[in-house]
Amino acid sequence: MTVTRLTATRPTETVPAPRTEAHPLAKSPAPRFRLRTSGPDLLLCGVLLTVILTVQGWNITRFPTFSDDEGTYLAQAWSVQQGRGLAHYTYWYDHPPVGWIQIALITWPASLIDQDAMTLATMRYAMLLVGGISAVLLYVLARRLGLPRWGAGLGMALFGLSPLAVALQREIFLDNIAVMWMLLAFCLAASPRHHLWHHFGAGLAAATSVLSKETMLVVLPALLVTMWQHSHRDTRKFAVTGAVAACGLTGLGYPLYALLNHELFPGRGHVSLIDGIRFQMSREGSGFILAKGTNSHAVFESWLYYDTVLPLGGLAGAVLLLGVLRWSVTARALAGPALAVATLALVAMRPSGYLPAMYVIQVLPFLALIVAGTASSVAHAVLLRGARRGARHGARRGARAFRYARGTLLAALGATVAVLVVSHWYDGDRTALTADANAPYRAAAAWMRDDVADPGRTRALVDDALWLDLVHAGYRPGDGAIWFYKADLDPAVARTLPNGWRDIDYVVASPTVRRDAVDLPTVKAALQHSTPVAVFGEGADRIEIRRIAGGTK
Repeated sequence: MTVTRLTATRPTETVPAPRTEAHPLAKSPAPRFRLRTSGPDLLLCGVLLTVILTVQGWNITRFPTFSDDEGTYLAQAWSVQQGRGLAHYTYWYDHPPVGWIQIALITWPASLIDQDAMTLATMRYAMLLVGGISAVLLYVLARRLGLPRWGAGLGMALFGLSPLAVALQREIFLDNIAVMWMLLAFCLAASPRHHLWHHFGAGLAAATSVLSKETMLVVLPALLVTMWQHSHRDTRKFAVTGAVAACGLTGLGYPLYALLNHELFPGRGHVSLIDGIRFQMSREGSGFILAKGTNSHAVFESWLYYDTVLPLGGLAGAVLLLGVLRWSVTARALAGPALAVATLALVAMRPSGYLPAMYVIQVLPFLALIVAGTASSVAHAVLLRGARRGARHGARRGARAFRYARGTLLAALGATVAVLVVSHWYDGDRTALTADANAPYRAAAAWMRDDVADPGRTRALVDDALWLDLVHAGYRPGDGAIWFYKADLDPAVARTLPNGWRDIDYVVASPTVRRDAVDLPTVKAALQHSTPVAVFGEGADRIEIRRIAGGTK
């Protein structure tokens, strides 16, 4: 019998190489990330969310200045709540109504408790819910696109704490609601689980975004790119087809509504969806955004006044990712957000297009993602290079070199952020937390409530920022408190003013009223035949309450 001896041998000792992490953006598909089951992510996201909501909520009723657009959307939401229709005047298809229907739902609980709370100042708090959800969705999207935890936190902070974001996300704009739904669509499109219902849901969310603010339509190609990258190759055709069908069929509900109301096509005696589209497409252009003296350039400068880091840094990053670095791992992971930035920027640069001040809201989350993604990629490239260099000098020295490089880089990044970002944002955020830009509006609302003898029989032209204040003070909605545009542009209102400006008692001449009265004959005549009885504020921002000479009061 042969006996086999087992000889014990010592294992060959090897020197372990220092640990190097895979590129955070190189994993395809993205790692399975669930915010609700990740303790560190929940902690970081929760802390950042608390800071963002505190900064955005502090002094929210006093800054920035109330705008007529905010008042219009809130007044339309009030009309929905009261069962008066889709608008407080004739709905003429200027925007899809889905946006202010959501505002009506968000503000409905507060209006049940106190109907008089349905005013612009108080209802700004409702936007904290929209802003908070959007910030969390951006964090989730950043993680699903492969950003490291600190990179996702950086993107969330950029999106929520930039002075530009703080000023605009406080306001009751349809753009903020549309951004929330589009971020949800991107999160579902980038889902690592590849469920078909995720992509179907992305289509529904995208349609809701477009129906909240129609200009989000230009972001859909970027969403499609992200969905294509993150769908499984075996079910990609079904996923994309389902998403496109869900988005298209949901969007068709708007023209179907107009068709069923016999308001799809132009005709005598009624508004139409086609007329509304024609108006939006034929609006006078704001000029080229880079040409000094144009309205678009003034809007662009107002954005840069609040923040230059996020707009310029994000735009530069998108150009690099789509151009010079288009084949890199970072570019592939962030192709969707980069395309969204590029598309929205090109639309803004049309010389013949109209550029509103709130347009930048739509691009803010994608700018934040690009800046955070670029920073994450640069940080990892430097760390990886240091780790590989250290590996050539042995395990211990390599590990020390890696830790040293990581600490040095993080310190350098922190110092850079502090110098370039925090110092630049300090003044803007301090203004948002301390300034009182709406004192004239509060004083004018109080005067119209307390110093007019019989509000129920008084007619006053007012902008929509104060329209609900007057309604709650007892003025009749529609023909007592009159949104000044409608005195000239709405035949139903004009019929209640057979004598024109002589049937009006007061004009609350805010900056918006004085600016736009040039093109409104009735409003212009009312200003010319009136004298100020109270003035609140100074300079161009003042609000004058003017009594009309031929009025009844």
